[in-house]
Amino acid sequence: MKSRLAEVAQKVGVSEATVSRVLNGRPGVSEGTRNAVLAALDVLGYERPSQLRGERARLIGLVLPELQNPIFPALAEVVGGALAQRGFTPVLCTRTAGGLSEADYVNMLLDQQVSGVVFAGGHFAEADAPHEHYTRLRDRGIPVVLFNGAVEHLGFPQVSTDDVVAVEQAFGHLAALGHENIGMIVGPEDHIPSRRKLDSFAAQYARLGREVQPDWVAHALFALEGGHAAASRMLRAGVTGIICGSDPLALGAIRAARRAGLSVPSDVSVVGFDDSAFMNCTEPPLTTVRQPIEALGRAAVALLVNQIEGATVAAEELLFEPELVVRGSTGPAR
Repeated sequence: MKSRLAEVAQKVGVSEATVSRVLNGRPGVSEGTRNAVLAALDVLGYERPSQLRGERARLIGLVLPELQNPIFPALAEVVGGALAQRGFTPVLCTRTAGGLSEADYVNMLLDQQVSGVVFAGGHFAEADAPHEHYTRLRDRGIPVVLFNGAVEHLGFPQVSTDDVVAVEQAFGHLAALGHENIGMIVGPEDHIPSRRKLDSFAAQYARLGREVQPDWVAHALFALEGGHAAASRMLRAGVTGIICGSDPLALGAIRAARRAGLSVPSDVSVVGFDDSAFMNCTEPPLTTVRQPIEALGRAAVALLVNQIEGATVAAEELLFEPELVVRGSTGPAR
């Protein structure tokens, strides 16, 4: 019992006496501290006292596709901090090759009686992926919020960066620098945000009275290697400016240009998407479209907590405007 009190107290940052008061139902503890102690019990795997077992755990599942792309740890930090301020504890679930699937994580979170789930970069954004686990959450009445574009009819609120505006900003920047042959590298063909970006990309060319050439568009895995392979093909097709659907794709495109004996930005200009950590420290520093992660994360938590507290939240998508950050990877066309 003594070690349990000490461990929970250390987790929450309160005294053992405060933890004891919560466990024994005594007064003199704020509601926020009480909720934090109960959440710590759940996270650490301790059974709640019998008089406290009827309450749903104040745990929130945060399901991410990976942690290698710095944008996802940044999102986890914002969401986790906002949840802690509301008395909730995030349970981080990251998909890995050969590990638990998104559906497996949903089953685990349901077993832990989570209060809600936040998904980012998941199967909800992939038209050809399985979606049954989302239906299970909806049928169980578990509040859910989705990040950045989902297939239709899932019925959950969403917060998203406006992909249409993002491409308008990137394309307009390259066009203003004199680039006429502009290419785009995005994610897999069934990826909803990538489809939105491509539609906006085609619209930019249409405004100029031109059509997108097939060799100027590429689908790739969201990784440096995917950007490298796609950009290599694109450069052979005469593209001088490349817009990428993520910062890792953009770094791959820069590497492809160098392997081809070209200079960035003297010969080729590259624009990323996300403005994830350290993109101002690359060589050259990456021009990119910044996602408003702080605003997105806090809006997602607000939508989720409103649902948990019984408020009616419409299954709509809130669009947040991105910001073009110009650095050294873009320059005038030759």
